[in-house]
Amino acid sequence: MDKINTRKTIRKYSRMDVADNLLRSLLEKAERTPTMGNLQLYSVVVTRKAEMKAKLAPAHFNQPMVTEAPVVLTFCADFRRTTLWAENRQATPGYDNFLSFLNAATDALLYCQTFCNLAEEEGLGTCFLGTTIYNPKTIIDVLQLPRLVMPVATITLGWPDEAPALTDRLPIDSIIHNETYEDYTPERIDTFYLPKEELDENKHFVEINNKETLAQVFTDLRYTKEANEAISKVLLETLKEQW
Repeated sequence: MDKINTRKTIRKYSRMDVADNLLRSLLEKAERTPTMGNLQLYSVVVTRKAEMKAKLAPAHFNQPMVTEAPVVLTFCADFRRTTLWAENRQATPGYDNFLSFLNAATDALLYCQTFCNLAEEEGLGTCFLGTTIYNPKTIIDVLQLPRLVMPVATITLGWPDEAPALTDRLPIDSIIHNETYEDYTPERIDTFYLPKEELDENKHFVEINNKETLAQVFTDLRYTKEANEAISKVLLETLKEQW
């Protein structure tokens, strides 16, 4: 997949629709994704209707691409289908536990990524919405998800109407550990992060947020301890109810 080297997150889409047969074909091809026990512990809810996208939008902080994209896909960890299959085949399932959720969430995220790669190879644009696990209860209610089905990822999908610049990435040596984990010394942190910090757009990011470092923008504004703890509490409570 040569396009992986130039892939970009797309937030603005043309008015051209995504054909049902194309979407179905991509979702079907993505089923070749690795899966635990060959159980395919995932489901995907396809949202096309404007009124349904409007109902989902608040869960995603009303980001405009949720209502403007032709298609919104919600990828769910799903042990319900497998559980009902077992119950209908004289088997006794035991999947209402955290391990089973992690297995299903892993399956769903792998499937989601494979789908994105395939869609982008076709020229479609995608945007991954991390807000799915910030406000799962709203999504569960809107999509009428039953127990043992938990939303873990959302993708907006459509034909691109923008050509954003490539975003930076850390050097490959920053993520590879040979044989055992090599911890990050201050010197290694400098080697890996200084080029990122020296980018003009990131310097501007620091300036407009009145911070001293790029790291402070993330810790003090974007992903704060207080917000992370509050969202974690809601997520765990929802998971306990749903799973």
